[in-house]
Amino acid sequence: MEAMSLRALGWSDARQEQFHSIAIEGLEPARVVAVHRGVYVGLAASGEVNARPTGRFLHKATAGEMPAVGDWIAIEHDGQNARIHAVLERSTKFARKVAGDETEEQVLVANVDIVFLVSALNSDFNPRRIERYLVTAFSSGARPVIVLTKADLCDDAALRALEVETVAPGTDVVVTSSITGEGFSELTDYAQPGVTLALLGSSGVGKSTIVNALAGRDLQHVKGIRNDGKGRHTTTHRELFVLPSGALIIDTPGMRELQLWDAETGLDPTFADIAALAAGCRFADCAHRTEPGCAVRQASADGTLDADRLAAYRKLERELAYLERKQDKRAQADESRKWRALTKAMRSKQR
Repeated sequence: MEAMSLRALGWSDARQEQFHSIAIEGLEPARVVAVHRGVYVGLAASGEVNARPTGRFLHKATAGEMPAVGDWIAIEHDGQNARIHAVLERSTKFARKVAGDETEEQVLVANVDIVFLVSALNSDFNPRRIERYLVTAFSSGARPVIVLTKADLCDDAALRALEVETVAPGTDVVVTSSITGEGFSELTDYAQPGVTLALLGSSGVGKSTIVNALAGRDLQHVKGIRNDGKGRHTTTHRELFVLPSGALIIDTPGMRELQLWDAETGLDPTFADIAALAAGCRFADCAHRTEPGCAVRQASADGTLDADRLAAYRKLERELAYLERKQDKRAQADESRKWRALTKAMRSKQR
C-alpha cells in the first residue's frame, strides 16, 4: 500500500490522545492491515512497514492482546522493519474462542464500525448460524448488517430474507446477487469515508466478491461454485483494503465454526423477542425452564414464539455458561500457580 494520511486510515482525536498517553520518544502509530506468519504489516504515515512484537510485549501479552488486523499499534522502525511496543485500546473487537479445549481468546478483527455477516441463499443458508454470528457481532460493539448472497441461485429468496428478518429483528438485511447486481448499491451506502467495514461468514459465501464490487476492481481472487452448489474458499488471510469511497474494508477467510467468547452481552439484542417476553415472567430471574408464570414458555406453547428459536437461545445460553465456568477454573488455576511460584521463590530466598 502507498503512504496515506492516518486520518484516511481511521485515526481520530481520541486515538491521538490515547497514543500520547502511552508514547515514548521514537514511537509512531500504524494500523495493522495484514498478518503473515508472525509478521504484522502496518500502514503508518510514512508508508508500509513489516513489524514484529518486542520480546517485552510478547512476554506480557495474552493471546487476545496480540495485534489483529484493524488494530492500531505503537511502533519503532528504521525504514522497512519495525518493532511493536503496544496495541492501542480497541473501540470494538470481533473475538472467538480458539478451537479445541483451550480457553483462549482469538481476536479476528478490531476497530470495526460495521460488520457484514455474509450468508449465501443456496445450500449454505442456515438461520441458526446467523443467530450465532449476531450474538458475537453485538458483543463486539460493531453494528451488524446481514448480507444474503447468491439470490439468483434461490427460488424463494424473498421468503428466506423474511425468515432472517424474523430472527434478526431491527438488523438491516440486504439481499444480493453478483449475477444480477441486486443489492450492491445498498452495500455502497455503508462504505462511507473513514468507516471500517469487515466481512465475516463461511467459506465461499461471496465475501471476496463483495470486496471487489465495492472496490470497483478485483482486489481478491474469486473462484466459481462447486458441483454441490457450495462456494469455493478463496481468501487465505485477513487483510484490510482502502476503498475508493474512503471507507476501509477487512476481508476474512471463511470459518468452519464460530465458537463464542465473552458474548453474553450479545444474547439479548440477538434474541430481542425473547428478552421482551421475559419481561412478562413472574420472576425476574426466570430461567424459562420449569418456573411458574413463565411468559417465554407460554409463548412457545401457544405458537407465538417459534420452538426452534427458543431451542437456539437455550443452546447458546448453555454454551456461554459452560465457557464462563471454564474461564473461571482457568483463572483460579493461574492464580494458584502464581502463588505457588511466589511461595517457592520466597522460601528459596530465605535459605
